[in-house]
Parts: sequence; C-alpha cells; structure tokens
Amino acid sequence: MPDFKNIVSKTILTPARGCVAYHDFTFSLNPYTGCVFACKYCYVREMPQAKFRGEEWGSYVDIKSNASVLVNNEIKKARGKGQRISIFMSTATDPYQWKESKERITEAILESMLPILDDIDFLMIHTRSPLVKRDIELFKKFGDKILVSMTIETDSEKYRKIFTPSAPPIAARLKALKEITEAGIPTRISISPMLPMTKKVAKIFKEATDTVVLDTYSLCNDGKSDRTEEMGIKKIYENINLPQWYERDAYKKILPILEKEFGQVKTIKDDCNKCSSL
Repeated sequence: MPDFKNIVSKTILTPARGCVAYHDFTFSLNPYTGCVFACKYCYVREMPQAKFRGEEWGSYVDIKSNASVLVNNEIKKARGKGQRISIFMSTATDPYQWKESKERITEAILESMLPILDDIDFLMIHTRSPLVKRDIELFKKFGDKILVSMTIETDSEKYRKIFTPSAPPIAARLKALKEITEAGIPTRISISPMLPMTKKVAKIFKEATDTVVLDTYSLCNDGKSDRTEEMGIKKIYENINLPQWYERDAYKKILPILEKEFGQVKTIKDDCNKCSSL
C-alpha cells in the first residue's frame, strides 16, 4: 500500500522546459507528487527529486492539499506579467490516479480555473486513468481551451501487464475516452511510449478518438535510450523475446497502420533532443 501524505505546497505551476516547452506549453501542473501506477519505463523514476527521496517510485504519493488556491493566484500573477498560460497537467504524476476519487484535488483545480478562464489559453489533461470521465461536465465549460489526452501504449493487455501492471486496464481507458469524445470534448490517445501491439490497434483506438500521437523511447532524446536501458527496459524486451520492438525504427511498422485509419499521425520529433517520454 502506498504511503499517502497531505502536504502544503509552495507553488503549483512549474515553468515548462524541454519537450513540454517545445510543444508550446508554458507551465506544467502536478496535483500530486508520486504516482501509484509506477510504470516501469517512467522517466520520473530517474529524476533527481525522485532519486534523492530514497523511496521506491510508486510507494508514495504527496497530496498537494492547497493546489486549487495556488493555481488561481499563480495564473493571475503570470497573466499580469503578460505570460501566455498554456498548461500541461500532468508531467510527473497522474492527475487522476485512484486517490483523486477521494481527495478531488484535480477537480478542485479545474473548478478554481473556471472564474479566470479568460486568463487561460489552453489546458491539456494528460492521464492514463478512466477516472478522468468523472469531470466531463467541468471539461465542457473549458470549450476549445481543453484537450484530454489518454495514454494507451498498446492494445494488448498481456504487454500492459508486463510493463505497467499497476495501471488501469486498456478497455477501461478506451471506454472512458470514448465517453469524453462523445460528450464533444477534444481528445486524443497518446501512444507513449509505444509498446508491442497488434495490427488491430488502429481500428480499436479509432472507436474512442479521432486523434493519436506516437512516441517511443528513442523518437525523443535524439535517439538515445540510455536512460531506459539503465532502468532495465531493454532487458524486459529481451526476456519476452521481442527485442525488435525496442529498436529505434520499431514505430515504422505501426505508423502506416495508424495513418490508414487516422490520416496524419503526429510523432515526437527527433529534433526535440531534450524530450522525455510523456
């Protein structure tokens, strides 16, 4: 059982950098510190704040109890300085991990944003949790200023359980995203990072959204995958006899299948050499 702790955070908006800034976001927003989904490939495991903490990634979650107050004040302050307000929620946690069903920190953040919606240029919700559908009515109030991005790395439960055993089942994610799409809210599936999948993936994903974006371990970071090798990801592929899916060009076998169903498919560009898989 993860260790949950309420904290009072000093700030809630973090100036965007690296891949997040490259894709025109100005701030990231993390309602929690830590993530119970504990995906094996998660780059946050290797970030200094996670390493220095000395606790296993996935074993703790800090709940930023004052997040909704902070976000309102910090957005006003940034806008007062003439800054563009384009927010990526979240980069280092999941805003809809299971504790959110009780704590409702993300919900409170969204509600806090509504009175100052004119000050917000864009908000992307980035999650792999079906709990996100709870806030459909709130999302509607953001109009075209919001995008709900659901991470679904594969259409195979077999491989989902190998790489992300604590993450929600694929079917539940797809069902939730379909409901959000049908509610008229802009959505996409983030295949990030791409895991082994079947040739049926495009048709399955198309039932939930009209947009997908594709990322791998090496499309970002200028093709270097040392970080994931250090975390033992390459070894996992070798152990399941699928080393070819770890190779730099692995996405090329899936991209045409996706393009046939979705048309243009965005990928994380090689020239974003500061990217991390999101």
